[in-house]
Amino acid sequence: MARRSARRRPSSSAPLTLPAELPVGPVPISTGTAEVVRDPDFPQRVTLHVNGVPSSSLDLADPGFLDFEYMQQMAAFVALLPPGPLRVLHLGAAGSAFARHVEHERPGSRQLGVDLDPRLLELVREWFALPRSPLLRLRADDAGRALAAARDASYDVVVRDVFAGDRTPEHLVGTGFAAQAHRVLRPGGILLVNCADRPPLTTARREVASLAEAFGPDAAAQGRLAAVAEPAILKGRRYGNLVLAAVRGLPEDPPQDDAGAEGAHEAAQDAAQGPLGTRDAVELPDLRDARLGRALRTLAVPATLLAGDDAAAFAGTAAPLATATPDPA
Repeated sequence: MARRSARRRPSSSAPLTLPAELPVGPVPISTGTAEVVRDPDFPQRVTLHVNGVPSSSLDLADPGFLDFEYMQQMAAFVALLPPGPLRVLHLGAAGSAFARHVEHERPGSRQLGVDLDPRLLELVREWFALPRSPLLRLRADDAGRALAAARDASYDVVVRDVFAGDRTPEHLVGTGFAAQAHRVLRPGGILLVNCADRPPLTTARREVASLAEAFGPDAAAQGRLAAVAEPAILKGRRYGNLVLAAVRGLPEDPPQDDAGAEGAHEAAQDAAQGPLGTRDAVELPDLRDARLGRALRTLAVPATLLAGDDAAAFAGTAAPLATATPDPA
């Protein structure tokens, strides 16, 4: 599902440090097997295969490196947010390549990676140079349950990158998921969705329609809704990954938190963490921004941005995917 960009040399000049040992061949995990495959051209680069599917690609000497094209596209969206550390929720942790990149670009960010497989999370801590807790916490849990349990307005970025085979689990798509993601984002925060689809992109169009319903009828018109993919995918020529994005608008009322004293203490810490939580006046990212379109066009594999009216046209008359809200229980 995830394609790589063109091979390139590391962006970091740091000395090459590799783990003393990495496993050779598949290793048992709770949900099947994991395998670390080295790049024959750049031995410091590895790809984590989960149950035979490429899941994460990392450069062990360069934490800022992103190999998969959809992750490079996601990084272009994150760059629109104000400077400073971020609070990020990763639904689908695997090797935590994107979390590693965020910490490299925005030191001091507080991130939570959620994955269903507890053994996999133990192993990636051993194998890869991941930020330590509390900078990056890894939790073994169902992604939908973790999202439902998150506090209101507690994250600057939510990333959905969860697959069972070539599909996203049903409880992590549609209006129910989108409503929960909207709830946990701060005003100005952004949801990033990895959507794999094939012609005629029916699933992607319905997911965009679902985001529009959850993030408000004016989301597209205000530049708070977007879809990105390679031109060949958007033209319906092949199967591939699209990145869908939605920005939470300004709330009519301040968010409420019923988590009690402990939750209030954590919420106060959250408010002091990250550029979106410390601004008196929130500046909403505009996904129609020419800088974003230029950044996407100049990637190693150029991508096309559909934002504003173009995002609405992409969804067209597609009906939202009506799904239940994930249950925290």
